[in-house]
Amino acid sequence: MAKQNFYSDEKFADIQMLRYRLNGFEQLTLQQKKYIYYLSLATLCGRDITTDQYGKYNIKIRKLLEAVYRNYKGKRTPAYRAFEVYLKRVWFSNGIYHHYGCDKFVPGFTARFLRREVLALPADELPLDNGQTAAQLCDELFPVIFNADVLPKRVNKADGEDLVLTSACNFYEGVSQVEVEAYYAQQTDVTDACPPSYGLNSKLVKTARGLKEERWTVNSRYGKAIRKIIFYLEKAAEVAENDQQRKVIALLIDYYRTGNLKRFDEYSVEWLKEQEGRVDFINGFIEVYGDPLGLKGTWEGIVTYKDEEATQRTRKICNNAQWFEDHSPVDARFKKKTVKGVTANAVCAAMLGGEEYPSTAIGINLPNADWIRSAHGSKSITIGNLTQAYSIAAEGSGFKEAFVDDAEMRKLMTKYESQCDDLHTDLHECLGHGSGQLLPGVLPDALKAYGNTIEEARADLFGLYYMADAKMVELGLLENAEAYKAQYYSYMLNGLMTQLRRITPGHQLEEAHMRNRALIAHWVLEHAEGAVELVQHEGKTWLHINDYEALRALFAHLLAEVQRIKSEGDLAAAKALVERYAVKVDAHLLNEVHERYASLHIAPYKGFINPVLEPVYGKGSERKVIVDIKVTYTESYEQQMLRYSREYSFL
Repeated sequence: MAKQNFYSDEKFADIQMLRYRLNGFEQLTLQQKKYIYYLSLATLCGRDITTDQYGKYNIKIRKLLEAVYRNYKGKRTPAYRAFEVYLKRVWFSNGIYHHYGCDKFVPGFTARFLRREVLALPADELPLDNGQTAAQLCDELFPVIFNADVLPKRVNKADGEDLVLTSACNFYEGVSQVEVEAYYAQQTDVTDACPPSYGLNSKLVKTARGLKEERWTVNSRYGKAIRKIIFYLEKAAEVAENDQQRKVIALLIDYYRTGNLKRFDEYSVEWLKEQEGRVDFINGFIEVYGDPLGLKGTWEGIVTYKDEEATQRTRKICNNAQWFEDHSPVDARFKKKTVKGVTANAVCAAMLGGEEYPSTAIGINLPNADWIRSAHGSKSITIGNLTQAYSIAAEGSGFKEAFVDDAEMRKLMTKYESQCDDLHTDLHECLGHGSGQLLPGVLPDALKAYGNTIEEARADLFGLYYMADAKMVELGLLENAEAYKAQYYSYMLNGLMTQLRRITPGHQLEEAHMRNRALIAHWVLEHAEGAVELVQHEGKTWLHINDYEALRALFAHLLAEVQRIKSEGDLAAAKALVERYAVKVDAHLLNEVHERYASLHIAPYKGFINPVLEPVYGKGSERKVIVDIKVTYTESYEQQMLRYSREYSFL
């Protein structure tokens, strides 16, 4: 089978589905394979948690749509084909909101069509509450599905609005932004040198007696799913590679049972210490991008194993972490005097779940707690088999010909862009997120709704600044001193132009990573003085970079300012920077980008179909003994999603 055929799967709406290979899996030991297998099951069990966190009606709506899909006997009319696409989008986004832009999907079929199909189904096929009829279920869910004014956005970041009341994410109930901020401000102990991540694993609800945190534990709404996660974590512990892995799992299980955030920090520290095993995992309420206030952790899971050869690249970076910190262009007050515990691995993903599925990150740096980073360090991963899938699937797309008017730059990008992308991810995750420090008394959430964008900009700028450093060639991370230009050009092109393909006309930038790239690119353009410019010819807009050394100096200047904002907790400066450079969209340029992309037939977003891991059992007396783990890649997107709903639907 040709590479392109393997990696690229079906396309729908604005999404291209991809597959990824478990490179080198067959060389792992049986113990390692079994460890991956059980961790993978624990990863898949959290699916419904993420879906519910993304919106209180999401699970009910998904179950309703799946019931119609399973039982449909009619013709493949335009309405039904639109229904299929809608369901696939709901699967992809873990709910009815776009996974990136957070706007509610607009159905391409009518409420009349869906109601007719729902009312024709047997009651036991539908997600009915006790005593609820099919008609009442439609009355409950249809306004959410079809009325554009009902819960229109999962995460609202618009300045001047109540971000809690106007966001449909399921982290709060009956409370305003002011009430949330006051509640957690009252909890915060500024004298605690090791503060927990207040609110990370709970829903804040207004009751008759006041505000109450409903923590996500074995005894909560998510309890059934969490108990299944624990079950498979315990099975994984039985085949773990070492005692430290078993200790990590035991702490995570205790955290799931108690909801104690101090225990989560203890788990995070011990997770950092585990370096000897080849297999690793993330499982829990981790990233806070799904909360407009950046407090609540969305559930995610991922299982990985080291790519030993590629890890040699990341280790070169880790081994020089202090050098990078010492030589960064930021104020000395904001630098770490001693960089501790920075580790990074190039890995293969073995299973994706929750917020990491089907759309996923290609690099991760954890823990997020600033005090843990300062005292104990951080662990980074660059997920090589996912970047491999992206790269191969993009071959021959015509993108460079459509957006890069410099033939020499096209050659440079063809030769070095993939290598540079991996390196920038390494620098972003390993050093960018792990660099710098908060001044004494500055709270981790001081930048509030702007914190995520500023943090991502800080990490990106750190990576961009060092991409052009002679150290990259010295360490053998880049082939020559010209290669970095491919990254500089592609990054600026993305921030100024090509990421606009993901924006619906009339909308602004909302997602933190998009805002980050726009902030950097537009700030640079405004201050470039000819070093960087957008020019017009042949009726199109083109990026020209005229002075790469000056561009690097601009990245350095902005990095210094962004680090200052982070270290001092300067909310006013963060707001000013984000609102000026990272939010607004040039409508004319957006339309041009959309028109140029239309001829390329490139989906703006991509996600993954997981491989299937199946235990192979022995024969005779060993028929209950696992003798191998088989990997298959033939399950379709539809088959996988319906199977996951059958086997891992606990809420």
